[in-house]
Amino acid sequence: MKPGSRRIAIVVMSDEHSGVALSCAGHPWIRTPHLDRFAAANTRFASAYTNSPICIPARASFTTGRYTHETRNWDNALPYTGQLPGWTHRLRDAGVDVTSIGKLHFRNETDDTGFTRQILPMHVVDGIGDLLGAVRDPLPVRHKTRALAEEVGIGESSYTRYDRAIAQASTQWIREHARDDGWVLFASFVAPHFPLIAPEEFASAYRLDDIPLPKLSRAADRIDHPWIAALRTCFPHDSFFDDELRRRALLSYGGLCSFMDWHFAQICQAIDESGLADEALVIYTSDHGDNMGTRALWGKSTLYEEAARVPMLLRAPGHSTRKIVGTHVSLVDVGATLLAWMGVEAPADLPGRSLVDLAQAPDDPARPVFSEYHAAGAATGAYMLRQDRWKLIHYVDMAPQLFDLVADPEERIDLVPGGRHAQVVDELTAALRRIVDPDAQDRIAKADQHALIEAHGGREAVVRRGGFGATPAPGVEAKFA
Repeated sequence: MKPGSRRIAIVVMSDEHSGVALSCAGHPWIRTPHLDRFAAANTRFASAYTNSPICIPARASFTTGRYTHETRNWDNALPYTGQLPGWTHRLRDAGVDVTSIGKLHFRNETDDTGFTRQILPMHVVDGIGDLLGAVRDPLPVRHKTRALAEEVGIGESSYTRYDRAIAQASTQWIREHARDDGWVLFASFVAPHFPLIAPEEFASAYRLDDIPLPKLSRAADRIDHPWIAALRTCFPHDSFFDDELRRRALLSYGGLCSFMDWHFAQICQAIDESGLADEALVIYTSDHGDNMGTRALWGKSTLYEEAARVPMLLRAPGHSTRKIVGTHVSLVDVGATLLAWMGVEAPADLPGRSLVDLAQAPDDPARPVFSEYHAAGAATGAYMLRQDRWKLIHYVDMAPQLFDLVADPEERIDLVPGGRHAQVVDELTAALRRIVDPDAQDRIAKADQHALIEAHGGREAVVRRGGFGATPAPGVEAKFA
């Protein structure tokens, strides 16, 4: 920040918007014109990642600036309660107004999670969340997955109506508080999260004939890793699809990306019309991505690019940031950015760094970025390390996977079989172990989840109750199956 300037920041977060699903990131048919224009005029991080590809763990890492094995918010039944202070607490306690509008997915509205106020908040069902997702040994079959295939089409849903209300409240907040000093707004939307029902005005921009089938969607075209095979058995989404429905689902996902793009445009318009364009830090990101039918997988829950990579766009007035940044970043960097921008000191042990600083410095491809997954469908803990051109996915008690994302950006060729890249695997595994002990944390995660399940009547009772799919919008009742 320039000395004497006002300290204002606005973070816009979507839900399940894959980092590959932006036209400015090279997606061949999804249209995000407003995000593209923003990226062209400001900064886009070319490889940004979630720290866990599912809502609650990702949002806990985003808020605390710490990895999932530190927060122990392992899955969608272990929500953030404020037990570890986040950038929200530190800014609020320093006198900064920190307001959230929209989805938080914490335990409830009364826990002290650091926000000065919550407007239109969405939290977990009954303060508990998705207990079925904590059942892992053995994995259950998630029968509610049929709903993803059934709830595909054009129109309005409770989620799209909720997002419209979030956009209205967010733009109103910006306009009403434009002259105030010292505030951060977190505007958090649900799109393009399933149900894959897209408003007609955005879905109509796409033609079904222009949408290709997802890569590796046919079993004959892929060799499943055992971890992925177990995930697909738990979440048999694709068994309810045929090729036409796959294309229709992707059309709706694209329409929802465009719908989210339009909401971002509304927020940017409010910023500009309120005279904040030359003052306010603006960040756009998502909590995680979506598999979009690749490898016959839907939803999130994998460490492949579609689900693990997120958009990360930045405008930092007064700073000479580069248009496209090659340094790898993740959600834990957002908190570090906000604290630095607002002039509040961050704890020295946080792994994140200011995105503004990274965007002003030369690319550092050797900077490692870390993600992990211990939630629904995970037979064992899964860990990702992205460094240089390489991505290592380490599975406890299973063979790892290695991808060269320069030569093979679609992750079609696992380089582990044959052993020709054993040295790279060993080096990346050693770097991963400097961040986490995979086996020990896998045991801790499963012990925490077992204790949670026992506290709710045991495995049989939880499985019998079933799951409800996505957390409903405020005012809508969850339906278990």
